[in-house]
Amino acid sequence: MFQLFEAITLGLAILLPLANPLTTVALFLGLSGDMTRAERHQQSMMASLYVFIIMMVAWYAGQIVMNTFGISIPGLRIAGGLIVMFIGFRMLFPTPPSRPAHSPKSAALPPEKVAANIAFVPLAMPSTAGPGTIAMIISSASTINDNPLFPDWIIWVAPPIIFALLSIILWGSLRSSDAIMRLVGANGIDAISRLMGFLLVCMGVQFMINGVQEIVVSYPWA
Repeated sequence: MFQLFEAITLGLAILLPLANPLTTVALFLGLSGDMTRAERHQQSMMASLYVFIIMMVAWYAGQIVMNTFGISIPGLRIAGGLIVMFIGFRMLFPTPPSRPAHSPKSAALPPEKVAANIAFVPLAMPSTAGPGTIAMIISSASTINDNPLFPDWIIWVAPPIIFALLSIILWGSLRSSDAIMRLVGANGIDAISRLMGFLLVCMGVQFMINGVQEIVVSYPWA
């Protein structure tokens, strides 16, 4: 049991800085300003569930999926960077809401509000389970399979527990965003949204730079 506790502690110490739930909370604040309390709670729960599923797939089948589709780690980083940049630009320069043309039929219909689904993209991926987190999980799975540091039963039991704990930490962090929203108000949420948009653009560019650097270093120049 001590080895199981050691493996879980080691996994959390490695993945928590990469997942960085606080960054996801700031992104959640910028994207969920128009949502109701119930909608925010639903998005929090779904994002946590998606993170758990993504990490489980990355651990048990990540290398197989990447080999099947011919995806490399640098390619994963560059694709994740493009997604993060796109989301960042949309937050930094939001599109003003369009006003539909007035007509008797439209006036008779009650206004409908459709909540955006932000649980999978960008909260779960690439904000929490981003390219760095997925790459670390896949490389760790490959390393442990080649050079096992723990007994086999721990290698099978510990990862689901680690991923579940990370998901619970993310869920608790996102649920705490309600108090932050009440504190900063609508103008504060708009400012946070634009600031996070700028930071996401910078993060996306850095993801792409890291991917290009890996390609350059691994390219057989000789």
